[in-house]
Amino acid sequence: MNVDPVINVTAVAQWGRDSGIYGLMTTRWGWPIAESFHFIGLCLMFGTVGLFDLRMLGMARGVQLRALHRLVPYGLGGFAISITTGLLFVMTAPEQYLHNPAFLIKLSLMLLAVLNMMLFYAIAARTVWLTGADDLPPLRARFFGALSLLCWLGVMTCGRVITAYRPPAYFWCPWC
Repeated sequence: MNVDPVINVTAVAQWGRDSGIYGLMTTRWGWPIAESFHFIGLCLMFGTVGLFDLRMLGMARGVQLRALHRLVPYGLGGFAISITTGLLFVMTAPEQYLHNPAFLIKLSLMLLAVLNMMLFYAIAARTVWLTGADDLPPLRARFFGALSLLCWLGVMTCGRVITAYRPPAYFWCPWC
């Protein structure tokens, strides 16, 4: 019986079965391959965006921010890989994710990171492109870089902690 007024876990599980995702992911190699691609996507994303954030915080001076920014599309590709594989996990075992506090915090941090990125490009990016290779970016840009770095570290931490919470249905649901 589904008592969640927001997310119908039973319907998500049924969609996962009907679409074939559950069948694919529960094969001998389905979940491990998806986990591997999830990790590769995360490495691409954090390896590029994290490096850019660290440079904005003043590390690796001598590296032009504009040049380093050319790696960010690879990070976005990694993010797309991670989102895709993450959806496979949720569709396969929605009861283990959709009411899991670590998963909900992870989604919130991802949303905050995306909003932070959008604000960075709207507010601070132009001044960052004018920064010399040995210069410290403006304080506003450093704030965006620090927040991005903290969000993505939190996303990775929550991703690992998800497995520590195997909640019974609706035990952790904040709105049920």
